[in-house]
Amino acid sequence: MRGRKRFILGAAFLLMMMLAAAPGAWADVNVQCPGDTNGDGVIDSPDPEYPNARCMSVTAGDGFAKMGDGVAMYTFGFHDVTGTAPENVMDAGSLAHEWPGPTIVLNEGDQFFLSLSPVGMVLRPDLFDPHSIHFHGFPNASTIFDGEPMASTSTNMGSSFTFYYNIVEPGTYLWHCHVEATEHMQMGMLANLYVRPAQNGSAVGGCASQQYVYNDGDGSTCYDVEFPLQMSGFDPRFHTEHINVQPLPFAYMLDTYPMMNGRGYPDTVDPNPLTPVDENPAGKVSQVVSSRVAATQGQKILLRLSSVGTVDHYTIRVLGIPMRVVGKDARLLRGPTGIDLSYETTAVTMGGGMTFDAILDTQNVPPGTYFLYTTNLHNLSNDTEDFGGMMTEIIIN
Repeated sequence: MRGRKRFILGAAFLLMMMLAAAPGAWADVNVQCPGDTNGDGVIDSPDPEYPNARCMSVTAGDGFAKMGDGVAMYTFGFHDVTGTAPENVMDAGSLAHEWPGPTIVLNEGDQFFLSLSPVGMVLRPDLFDPHSIHFHGFPNASTIFDGEPMASTSTNMGSSFTFYYNIVEPGTYLWHCHVEATEHMQMGMLANLYVRPAQNGSAVGGCASQQYVYNDGDGSTCYDVEFPLQMSGFDPRFHTEHINVQPLPFAYMLDTYPMMNGRGYPDTVDPNPLTPVDENPAGKVSQVVSSRVAATQGQKILLRLSSVGTVDHYTIRVLGIPMRVVGKDARLLRGPTGIDLSYETTAVTMGGGMTFDAILDTQNVPPGTYFLYTTNLHNLSNDTEDFGGMMTEIIIN
């Protein structure tokens, strides 16, 4: 099987490099980010009509990710190519796709232009899957930019499309491909996304850091450091059958590789990027986002929790550190009359697509190592290997 994969890889990689080198190979790039004069996703000359423009360019394709037991799984994903000239996008994106995708951090008031360029599946050249971007939880999304292909648009290989979002609601969201969603999400086309409020930078309620989860008006959502943690899982049979070009077992999907930010323990506590070099001869980094949480005693830690599981619900627990949930699904937990609906807890349960904003208060917490883990015990393993899966460390210095 390895020999067949290497043959496919060599042939497909040569074909795609020929396409990338051909004149006009990426001629369909649409430059729609205001002030970007050459299509690389960087604002060269600010457009006064869009004073708060933010730009980003990503590719969509395939790659590999390392599981907690060292096994490499075939994946689909996204890769940040902001700053890359259009004629070099194919080369930059080939076998570079990450699990999870690049984290997107925005500010309330931004006008966000996100360009998507599918570069094809190097290891599955028989596929010509289009892709899209769905800003999950975005309020009042314009149909054309929603990314749900039955009512919106999707982007074919060799072309690009720029999505536009007027960022008016802070909170924790997520983004993913919505084309053939069950397959593409199971394969890894998922990522963290969150929006910081306009209240940031102002002294409200005596908050020294001047960082808040929402525009609370009283400083009740003040925090010092933040960490996005996205819960997910892989079905190894699904990924293995995919690279072997076999019918996919949708009806029997079972995630036995539970992960946080695309990593199973002990990789969750590794602050460095991961690269499954044996499977990816290009040697490109596949897992950039660490799941390790660290803070200084006395600080308030914001956990931006999200679940993108396509199979399971997950219950996430923190023991030894007081936790208050202040937001859910990108909404401040406050009633219409202003009543405070936030609550203290030791655990939250999340279904696919849900997000929570939880603040850990370390004021009276002794320095040391604490654990954040799932209480679903079958998710504390890396497939058949015990003592892994959905668990990470919180380091208080």
